[in-house]
Formats: sequence, structure tokens, C-alpha cells
Amino acid sequence: MAKKPRIVIIGAGMAGLTAANKLYTSSNDLFELFVVEGGTRIGGRINTSEFYGDRVEMGATWIHGIKGSPVHQIAQQINALQGSDKPWECMDGLLDEPKTIAEGGFKLNGSMIEPISTLFKNLMDFAQGNEASKWCSMSRRLGNKSVGSFLRKGLDVYWDSCKDREELKGYGKWSRELLEEAIFAMYENTQRTYTSAGDLFSLDYEAESEYRMFPGEEITIGNGYSSIIEYLASVLPRDAIQLDRKVAKIEWDRSDSRPVKIHFLDGSFVLADHVIVTVSLGVLKAGICNDSGLFSPPLPSFKTDAISRLGYGVVNKLFLRLNGNRKPEELPSLQMVFHRSDSELRHKKIPWWMRRTATLSPIYNNASVFLSWFAGKEALELERLSNEEIINAVTTTVSSLLSKPHNEIMSDSNSNGFEVSFVDVLKSKWGSDPLFLGSYSYVAVGSSGADFDTMAEPLPTDVYHRHPLQILFAGEATHRTHYSTTHGAYFSGIREANRLLQHYHCGV
Repeated sequence: MAKKPRIVIIGAGMAGLTAANKLYTSSNDLFELFVVEGGTRIGGRINTSEFYGDRVEMGATWIHGIKGSPVHQIAQQINALQGSDKPWECMDGLLDEPKTIAEGGFKLNGSMIEPISTLFKNLMDFAQGNEASKWCSMSRRLGNKSVGSFLRKGLDVYWDSCKDREELKGYGKWSRELLEEAIFAMYENTQRTYTSAGDLFSLDYEAESEYRMFPGEEITIGNGYSSIIEYLASVLPRDAIQLDRKVAKIEWDRSDSRPVKIHFLDGSFVLADHVIVTVSLGVLKAGICNDSGLFSPPLPSFKTDAISRLGYGVVNKLFLRLNGNRKPEELPSLQMVFHRSDSELRHKKIPWWMRRTATLSPIYNNASVFLSWFAGKEALELERLSNEEIINAVTTTVSSLLSKPHNEIMSDSNSNGFEVSFVDVLKSKWGSDPLFLGSYSYVAVGSSGADFDTMAEPLPTDVYHRHPLQILFAGEATHRTHYSTTHGAYFSGIREANRLLQHYHCGV
């Protein structure tokens, strides 16, 4: 009796479990199928947790557009959207308009914020290939390598178009231009968390318009994002998923009847006909280093060049529990406008890493748990800091913002000072986790969308090879138009499963 083709999937995240689900349900028991996961849980960068009775997401949070999203379709199918037995993150959607506070305790009204907000939105719409005002098309002719340079040129064009305005009064040491630049930087900091680019000057401008969003609203999942993962895994045999199996080396193109040999850190190994590698781009970047030797023989240069060129950043979430001495409704949802870290005008006790986050908001209306997002160097700093250091820094920052300004411009209840404190912290640590080494991919300056296509190419490249499709690649960093998303990972898992099903002439 002929042996079954053996397929090993490395990684039990969205891509890996989607591929396993598709292969198992579509092949009529044709394959010997295993999913090996280096961690002690399934889900990868999807990790639903709890914090003081609230359901929160440590990783993937949003369904980005409900029309056409396979994640939304699954969530509807399993009744996961609203079926929660406890409050969950962003369960009432985006909160009401936040208060925007500039350093020094100055509350900014709409006439100050809206021109810059509109400017930033128009610039990003244009960069992403949507319609925008005519002056944006003028800006494009200036030549842009990065999104960051494009945005800053757009701000310069805006300033040139509205010269000779009255100087700002009543905002302490803030000049009009300094304040507008700081508001603009606040929106840039939010954009960095969307893309994972630590610096928008490293985010490629030309490729930005290739990225695709699903239409419709963005929502969270009442039963948690992990419910999607659990559904995908539920059809597999109990022994198909092996946890705590850390891969040390992948030998491929061997002369054996099973050409791939996967070595594990515990000294064991498994032979396979096909391996679907779904590890993060961060792990692949570490794996192609000279002293790593994850692949033997090393991956071909066209593959390693794409891995090296593409960007991969860190985004972390910080949850904070409000001290019970304060009612949650007393602390508003905040947009925070800061002086630069090197400014002589800055509040010396607000640390540099707090200056690079844009918001602090309750996770739903009147929640006692608040959330801030961090990207890049400050996201890594957050991982290093103790809970006490974080609580002290956030408390100092928020209390300073909500204190009475030097010049009386605030008339609300916070004008006499607002002492706020937090009692506990929950934070993600994607950058230092060796199974991920970051959060998600982006197109860095010097790379292009074509590099995502290269990432997806199977090995060996010779279609007439005696053992074709030995190593296949899936994951968000292998999808050209939906990179950085869970649905991009899902699509990639389906793609690689279909590649093998077609190879074995199974209906897809």
C-alpha cells in the first residue's frame, strides 16, 4: 500500500490552521497532516485574554471591513460577534469624539484640530490611491520615496497656502506652527500603529496604493478573536496539532523519498514530503542570518533578498486599570498632543516613549480599563519597563495634560487639576517573543509589493523537480494586497492548501 503524502505545517496561527483546515476537509483523508507549533497555545499573533473581567485582544483586534472578509463570515457563522458572556474591547465601536489636549493642559477645539485632521486624511487618502484635493496631486510631483516624506511635504504645502495668519494667543508657549506640527505628529503616530513602521520615513510611498481594504465598518469580535482560531482547529484530529515543538532546522532538497527533514530543539525530527512555513517575517529575517542556519541548504538569494528588503515592525498594546478612587466616566478618551522629545518646552517628567503615543481611551464606554497603542522603539521600550515604571509615567503624563494650564483657556471641571492614577498593567510583548520577533509586515523603502509575491513562491523553483513543492510559504507577509492582516494570513493559508490539492488533483 502506497504511503500517504506527509504534510507538516509550521505554525498554528491563522495561516497555518487555515491551511490545515482546508487540506483536511478537502482531501478525503489523502494526507498525513501535522501542525507543529513552537508555543504552548494555538493562535499565533491572535491571542484573546482577560483583564479585570473584560475580554481584551493582545494581538489582532479588528475585523478590517465586514464586506468580503472571510474572518467576518466565520465569526457570523459561529455566532461569535455578539455572543459574549462578558464585556469586550471596543464592543460599542469607536467611542465618542475624544478630548484633544496639548501639553501644558490646553484643550484644543475643533477649529484648531479639524484643518490638520482633514489635511492628514486627504494626504493619506491620496497616498493610498483614493481621490484627494488638487494640491495633493501637485505635491506628488515633488517625488516621494516614503510616506513620511510625502506627509511632511504636504504639511509644508499647507503652511505655504495659509501664510500671514494671526499668531496664536492663549496657548502658553505654543506657537501656531508648533501646535499644528504637534497635532500632525499625533496623527502620524496613529498611522505608525496601523502600519507597524516605526518611522513613516521607512514606509514606501509607491506601494501604499496597492494595499486593499474591505468596505464596511471595522468591528471587534464579542467572543474574542481566538474563537476564529478555535473553529478552524476544531475539525482536525486531536493529535494533528503538536504544541511546544520548536523548530531548529529545516533540511530540504534531500535525496530521501521524503525530501524534507524538520529538526526540533529537543533533538527529535520528522520527515515530510511538503512543509508549509507560516512563521512570521521577523522569524524568517532571523532565520536567514549567517549564524542561524534555519534552512539547509540556505534559501536561494531571490527569496532571502525579499525577506531582507521587506519591513517588519513592532506594535504593542498597553492596558491600564484605573484606580477605583476615580469613576471611569471622569477620565475622558484622550488624544494627546506633545512637544518633541528634544524640545526645551517639554514637561521634563513625561518620558520620550509616552510622547510617541497618540491616544488613551477606555476600551468601551465607561470602562475602567484604558488602552494605548505603541509602535517602533517605544513599543520595545514598553516591553523592557516594569509595571511600576509604566504606571508612574502614564499617571504623570495624564495628570499633567489634565491639569490647569498656565493661561486660563479651559472652563470644564478639569481646570483645577485632575489627579489620576492607575493600579495595574497588561501589555503585549511581540518584539521580544522569539516566536514572532515583531507584529506585522509593511513595504519598506527599497522593497515593493513584488517582494510579497516572491515570499509566496514555493521551493524548489524547478517545476519538473523529482520532489516539487517541498517548502511552501504562507502568512500575512506573503500576501501582496492584504499583508499585515488576519484575513491576508487566511487567504495565504487557502492559497497554499489549494496549491497542494491541485498538485494531487483534488477538487478545490
